[in-house]
Amino acid sequence: MLTVRSAGPLTTVQDHGRPGWAHLGVPRSGAMDRPALARANALVGNPPTAAALEVTLGGLVAVCDADAVVAVSGARCPLSIDGVPAPHGAAVSVPAGTVLRLNTARSGVRAYLAVAGGFAVPPVLGSRSTDTLSGLGPPRVADGDRLPIGTATLHLADPGHAPAAPDPDGATDPDGAAAGGAELDLDGVAAGFAARAVVEPVIPAVPVLRVHPGPREDWFSPSALDALYSAAWTVTPESDRVGARLDGPPLPRTTDGELPSEGMVAGALQVPPSGPVLFLADHPVTGGYPVIGVVNPDDLWLAAQVLPGTTLRLRRADVA
Repeated sequence: MLTVRSAGPLTTVQDHGRPGWAHLGVPRSGAMDRPALARANALVGNPPTAAALEVTLGGLVAVCDADAVVAVSGARCPLSIDGVPAPHGAAVSVPAGTVLRLNTARSGVRAYLAVAGGFAVPPVLGSRSTDTLSGLGPPRVADGDRLPIGTATLHLADPGHAPAAPDPDGATDPDGAAAGGAELDLDGVAAGFAARAVVEPVIPAVPVLRVHPGPREDWFSPSALDALYSAAWTVTPESDRVGARLDGPPLPRTTDGELPSEGMVAGALQVPPSGPVLFLADHPVTGGYPVIGVVNPDDLWLAAQVLPGTTLRLRRADVA
């Protein structure tokens, strides 16, 4: 078990989500920065789909009641074990009873704490992810929670090239133990992975997101498209796992009619009268405002790491 002494501003359990249920009104959810989740899991020998903790802006304090191996990827939240600094983007041995602390993020927003064996909370519709919009999955992590840890396995992924997409051999079994390799004791995992490290990608001060034309791009004037791709957009405090509201110039429409609700995907740039919203992991599956563009899925990890109050830019993707 991992006992949470302080959960920080927002900590949730996340894996690769629950795809395939949108036709029943269930969003995918899952980690906001999926490549970071995959890197953290690879560092401790988990399959990329194992459940980890998504820690928003740091502040997590926890204790393992048995020896463990952990790794942190994503936002640069300084990790310490009983007050001793530990490396970011590397496998770290955590002796039983020592205090693990993720301090305030120095850059980025969401860090991923993986533990060898993964977090074995009960799955819902095939996923252990917390969906903050629908309420599916485990509740948000709270002070005093005790989270079960699965059986450690050896899954020999290269942490420097950890896949961002689900691995067909990387499912977790119903009891929470990570599948995909031979079962090991934690001492063996520590010996095999303590020296493993990964070079984390730089989180740019002003991310640039590639945008593909949306299904309702023709509802907007040429000046709106020029503004969309030339302006610096500020991420407002009205942003969370559901979506990021962007503040910038107006985007005039050429069509003023109402739009019946349509299906939505992660990365959709929906434009209500108050300004564009970039839908993220816990987005609704339908929406009634026009979608001017869709952010390339490979760039959504950047959106997950943009702090409210900072800016990002949008660039039209090469359609070819």
